[in-house]
Amino acid sequence: MVRAFLDTLAVLVLKMTATLAIVAAVAGQVFAQAPVSTLDRIKETGSLKVGYGSAPPFSFLDEDGQVAGYAIDLCKALAEEIRNALAMTEIRIDYVLRTPANRVQLLNSGDIDIECNASTNTAERRKAAAFAPPHFIAQTRFVSLRQNNIRTIEDLRGKTVSVVLGTVNVGQILHLSREMRLGLASIPVADVQSAFDLVKVGSVSAFAMDDILLTTMIASTGKAEDYLISNETLGEPAPYGFMTRLDDAPFTALVAESLERIYKSPQMKSIYDKWFMQPIRGGRYTLNVPMSAQLKSAMGIAD
Repeated sequence: MVRAFLDTLAVLVLKMTATLAIVAAVAGQVFAQAPVSTLDRIKETGSLKVGYGSAPPFSFLDEDGQVAGYAIDLCKALAEEIRNALAMTEIRIDYVLRTPANRVQLLNSGDIDIECNASTNTAERRKAAAFAPPHFIAQTRFVSLRQNNIRTIEDLRGKTVSVVLGTVNVGQILHLSREMRLGLASIPVADVQSAFDLVKVGSVSAFAMDDILLTTMIASTGKAEDYLISNETLGEPAPYGFMTRLDDAPFTALVAESLERIYKSPQMKSIYDKWFMQPIRGGRYTLNVPMSAQLKSAMGIAD
């Protein structure tokens, strides 16, 4: 009886072992399959998933609740280039709100295919994402209330400075404070508007951010005379680029090739001037920021 039981048990063990082997083989095949490429998914679904932010004039929700901005117009032109390259009859853009803190996560999870905003291309970020050719070049400065007479980095000694989580400005402020022994207290917040508002109400002494975003924030108040942007910079000029996934070379290459064509096309001047040289946000203000020689060079545009 014991012998029969052991024989039955042995058969069951063999069957279980065989079943597990089949399951493991199937699982191995599933995991060995290459992920669907972005270009294949776009062609299959007819949609490009674009990450946008709250950083006028690059990407934001306008007065009608529509996603708009300089980066968005460039990505609309890019979508058309992708449609042509894939021989599609039409392409839809699905917009996904991203923040500086979660943009890389959304890229890698596949929630967005490309981030169309104002992300600085740095060596550290290139470890986590690929960058398209530059669409803007900025430098970090700080803004303060004019009445406080904070004009230089030295004037910041012992003061509070707001920064946006997930931006290069966080590290710049920490490095500057340590190097110059300024004793700065950095106040991290979620977005550009919130950080600027802390300056506006006097909760912090200054806000460190890219100069073009500070210019836009000040212009939007209608009281530009109340604010002061530092002449001193907190870092070298740095390019903005649209981010794509590191492991998606065909899509990244098509984005780069397409943008290079757009940059050298007649529509580039129209797109740039619309956001930097003409009234925006319902005619409330004009930034008056001509395209710099440095950006023209990066885009391959002749003077």
